[in-house]
Amino acid sequence: MSLARRARPDDAEELVRLRTVMHDSLVAAPNPDTSWQPAAVESLRKRLADPDGNLTAFVVDRPGGLAACAVGTIEYRLGGPGNPAGTTGYVFSVATDADRRRRGHSRACMEGLLAWFQEHGVRRIDLRASQEGEPLYASLGFVRTPDPAMRLTL
Repeated sequence: MSLARRARPDDAEELVRLRTVMHDSLVAAPNPDTSWQPAAVESLRKRLADPDGNLTAFVVDRPGGLAACAVGTIEYRLGGPGNPAGTTGYVFSVATDADRRRRGHSRACMEGLLAWFQEHGVRRIDLRASQEGEPLYASLGFVRTPDPAMRLTL
């Protein structure tokens, strides 16, 4: 059984490394551009240092670093039916090193993250699932929604 713990600011570099692992697993050819990583590490380090912040991560350790992670944030929107407070959790960067998969690490990270959302009164949690990750999320109670996603990059 995997034991997940809440990430600390000094985990930021490894969390960004695992984010790269996740991105690379979703594309045919990994992107060699790593210029974004230092800014991502610094931003993540600051956000993880805030104990009352709206972003956290749960991680599983391995010798010399991290084996897996799940990162989440609490977003605040206008309340509505089924979500009067307007809080929504968003899960992203769920990743496990290739040599550590199928050991329950992502499940342990997700369970920690879901408990954190519950502690903060978040009742609705969204994520985008890869085909490989969908069975895990379904086993945790996530269901597909009819809402199509759209994006604008400025």
